[in-house]
Amino acid sequence: MSSEDTATEDRIRDAIANPKNMGEMADADAVGTVGSPDCGDMLRMWLKFSEKDGRKVIDRASFQSFGCQTAIAVASVATELLAGKSIEEAMKLEANDLSSPLGALPPMKIHCGQMVEGALREALEAEERAKSGESMAPETPIQPSIPADSTLLGRISGPPTGGVSGGKLRVVKLDPAETGD
Repeated sequence: MSSEDTATEDRIRDAIANPKNMGEMADADAVGTVGSPDCGDMLRMWLKFSEKDGRKVIDRASFQSFGCQTAIAVASVATELLAGKSIEEAMKLEANDLSSPLGALPPMKIHCGQMVEGALREALEAEERAKSGESMAPETPIQPSIPADSTLLGRISGPPTGGVSGGKLRVVKLDPAETGD
């Protein structure tokens, strides 16, 4: 493993161990949600805007992620990058920009940055629609939102729908000796 790969892994580990801006934002102005059917991840991003020097900027951002730890790391660093950016500046950011503080992501984790980009764009587009008075969904979403009852978390926490019964989740810690880990 190269020293660059090791440094990237260390930055991702640190972002996972100490995520910034994680959790729901009750007073958010915009929310974007995306999911990746490839890996079962879901990511939601909240944005709060303020006026600064006569322009609307992102005051703060927060996120929730279910699934991949790399998505948590990317969302954490992205929420810090967004502070002070205008909607126009934030719309120009791509997955690589949002994950750049972590270093180059491994090819199988690039979708994590794409999910964060998708959630950000969905939130920004929702804000633009609200500003213009539109209430309809965008014609071509980056990634469609996942209905709550089609995710594991939605099935566990929401009311039973579509023949799927709700219930409690029980987490059982396995003995590493039994699993071979």
